[in-house]
Amino acid sequence: MTAAWTEPEIRSAALAWLERTSFGGEVPLTRAQLATDFIVGGERFPLIDRGRGIRKPAGWRAALSIATAAPKSGRARPYDDVEGADGLHRYKLRRDDGGSAENNGLRAALALDLPLAWFYGLEPGIFQVISPVYLREEEPELDQFSLTLTDMQRMVRPGSPIEERMRRYLIRETRQRLHQPVFASQVMLAYEQRCAVCALNHRELLDAAHIIADSQPHGLPIVPNALALCKIHHAAYDRNIMAIRPDYTVEIHHRLLDEIDGPMLLHGLQGRHGQPLMALPRQRRDKPDPVRLEERYQEFRQAS
Repeated sequence: MTAAWTEPEIRSAALAWLERTSFGGEVPLTRAQLATDFIVGGERFPLIDRGRGIRKPAGWRAALSIATAAPKSGRARPYDDVEGADGLHRYKLRRDDGGSAENNGLRAALALDLPLAWFYGLEPGIFQVISPVYLREEEPELDQFSLTLTDMQRMVRPGSPIEERMRRYLIRETRQRLHQPVFASQVMLAYEQRCAVCALNHRELLDAAHIIADSQPHGLPIVPNALALCKIHHAAYDRNIMAIRPDYTVEIHHRLLDEIDGPMLLHGLQGRHGQPLMALPRQRRDKPDPVRLEERYQEFRQAS
């Protein structure tokens, strides 16, 4: 029974279950999974609360998880969690009268330096798992906590000055731990986990590929600037061996079309030349941006 398990044991088991079930944070989980699928001592133990962003199980001193709701219909997220100039993300406390117990649960997690699970909403009812995270400092004047997502971020002491080089490093770590996985999951959801070029349906073999590189000012991590591509087609796209025209037609570099080099080249690349994409998002807002595709296609032409 759950009563035989201690709070630290359940926390450790929950974080391990999240790691396994989300494949290290690569696969989003649904609210139903988070609410019903984790079992302790033969009993269901919810990892997320319905209608509450902070999960502090009954009888526990400290919170177990936090959730950031997905925006609805293009609106802002219900709680304006933000990223600070230091590169660390902020998580807002509950502002309603009934939130004191949950807020105190976060304060206890901070005081005890306990790991939390963070469920970042991608769509209503679908969450990216970012775990473990730690609270670094409460900022009471702003009703929020700063979060650390990596060991390096945890090493920066609250209140200590941060030099510019370290600040850039912390921002890069937040990008790798939060923004890149969220972006990849959003792309996979839009493409229903299929390669745009060949329709391969194996998540572990798919990447979220930028149309305009993220090193460019307008290479934003948004779905219209992305394609779900298998590893082969992603590599071919990045190296200008393959292009995708603004009309969603695949084009293969002319020097490959006459080569003879086995079935992968024949079917995986040469056979796709002049063919339409095999998988596209259902929502118009998620489809590849033709303007970005045209810009990238011109890079391909120049490389030819």
